Amino acid sequence: MHTHSSRNRSPWGWVPTLYFAQGLPYVAVMTISVIMYKRLGISNTDIALYTSWLYLPWVIKPFWSPFVDLLKTKRWWVVAMQMLVGAGLAGIAFTIPAPHFFQITLAIFWLVAFSSATHDIAADGFYMLALDSHRQAMYVGIRSTFYRVATIAGQGLLVILAGWLESSTGLTPLTLDVQAGPQYASETALPSTLHTTDTGTGKMHFTATPAVLEISTEADPARVDSVNAWVTRQNIANGFAVAAPTASAATLAAGNNAPSLNRFEHFIRETFGEKRETSRHPLSGNIGVVKVCLSQKPAPGETVVLNTVFQRGDRSIFITQGERLEFTEANWDKPAYIAIQTDPKLRQASTASFEGTSGQIALAWSITFFVLAGFFIAIGLYHKYILPRPAADRAVCRATASNIFREFLATFVSFFRKKQIGIALLFMLLYRLPEAQLVKLINPFLLDPREMGGLGLTTGQVGLVYGTIGILGLTLGGIIGGIVAAKGGLRRWLWPMAWSISLTCATFVYLSYAQPDSLWVINLCVFIEQFGYGFGFTAYMLYLIYFSEGEHSTAHYAICTAFMALGMMLPGMAAGWLQELIGYKHFFNWVMICCVATIAVCAFLKIDPDYGRKKTDVR
Repeated sequence: MHTHSSRNRSPWGWVPTLYFAQGLPYVAVMTISVIMYKRLGISNTDIALYTSWLYLPWVIKPFWSPFVDLLKTKRWWVVAMQMLVGAGLAGIAFTIPAPHFFQITLAIFWLVAFSSATHDIAADGFYMLALDSHRQAMYVGIRSTFYRVATIAGQGLLVILAGWLESSTGLTPLTLDVQAGPQYASETALPSTLHTTDTGTGKMHFTATPAVLEISTEADPARVDSVNAWVTRQNIANGFAVAAPTASAATLAAGNNAPSLNRFEHFIRETFGEKRETSRHPLSGNIGVVKVCLSQKPAPGETVVLNTVFQRGDRSIFITQGERLEFTEANWDKPAYIAIQTDPKLRQASTASFEGTSGQIALAWSITFFVLAGFFIAIGLYHKYILPRPAADRAVCRATASNIFREFLATFVSFFRKKQIGIALLFMLLYRLPEAQLVKLINPFLLDPREMGGLGLTTGQVGLVYGTIGILGLTLGGIIGGIVAAKGGLRRWLWPMAWSISLTCATFVYLSYAQPDSLWVINLCVFIEQFGYGFGFTAYMLYLIYFSEGEHSTAHYAICTAFMALGMMLPGMAAGWLQELIGYKHFFNWVMICCVATIAVCAFLKIDPDYGRKKTDVR
């Protein structure tokens, strides 16, 4: 019989794929969406606010989890939700090129998030029904491992794929060659403001004037500042760039008539914001300007984005303005400008090359989500065939909605009557306060150009740095945290783990101030921060399990995870708004200040000294 053979099917055939499928949509909703929206030009404020709302399904998951028990089987829910997630991801792929893509894709991400949260309920329940207690313990490590593998595949491989598609689907790359030395004229010649490129019937392409930029190494800080200001003004006026966050003239002019929020924003910006210099160095070297023109008019609604990055040569020569330029049907016939500057310590002759790529970003992300959708539909069909059919997996037909609601209410009441409930809730909401804000801005910080305080990495580089090296650090931190907690117990390791999750945030303070060019240094800093987070997060998860012990432990744990998601959702919503007001440097300083909350809530916890510690023989 089919039922008998499926019951004896090895868990290796479905446990890894089930938990891989559980991790991937969460990563797509919470992380890949942030990178995609950043590459498509959405502001940090909007990204952090709206993607934080996507946590909501995981926050309110306990409210509808009883109905997964009441209706149908867990197996049915697993397969149905996987097919629904696949359909939702395909919907995102279809709507990315649409005019109102941000609103439409957000709505579909909500659908995917609710489907994913429901899938979590069903998959965890199915795991417990399909395996006996011994096998549950045996495969628990496989569960978490493949959930982590899904995270690497999502944040790493898929983002690298999107980056490769971005760079390979665009126009011919634009090469900028720069020669610096004392032999060149010290006066900076500004290019003309006329569009000067071939507009014939050939392929669309970019041209740069001059073909080779010559810069004198004789310093003149006053001229550098004025040229930088001129380039910025021209690019913003013609719509090639967006003004960096500063006190808006409209807000200042409105005075007492301005809305209270604008006055509040102005106060925060003026009191705590960065006073960003126009030039990169207090004592500037010299500067040169390259005019960039597009040869043909883009299609209606199309945006051609030129991202220019350092390619090879002397790092003492760098771009200060114009790293990211947007060409549309409205401004394509006007020139954009890139300002390139030398370090004041550079005195001898030197050269550098920069490359501008202009991939079709919307197309690249559409293809990426089509790949993801195809995989999910395939894995749903696979699980429809391969998942066992345990006899215990059946709908609770005898239960009525009123009985479910009464039991659900009793569970909630008993949760809020537990000892130390007040401090426990504060711990759940505040322990990850720094990380809740940091996680929303890591990818925007890595992607933003240096002139805006970021690191100017490409999409593919972010996939490598955060999606693979970062996840490796997170996983190792979690594994080591689990090992030491099993030996010494939660109470002994609570403080080291709290300091670990807090102090490692300082790596982003360093990155924001130093803005290193070395990918090795960036990788190391992200690895340290993610390792510290993974190590420190172990204490958080152990405490949730500890607090949930007793009657209704499963339901109480679900409520704890809801508060965990709420603790990530609320701080994350305001993180982008705050960063755009005060800049990356001061934002990461603020994150470090928030670490006080993490340490403070730990001081009030009362934990059994033996909890989590491996039992030893008593002599």
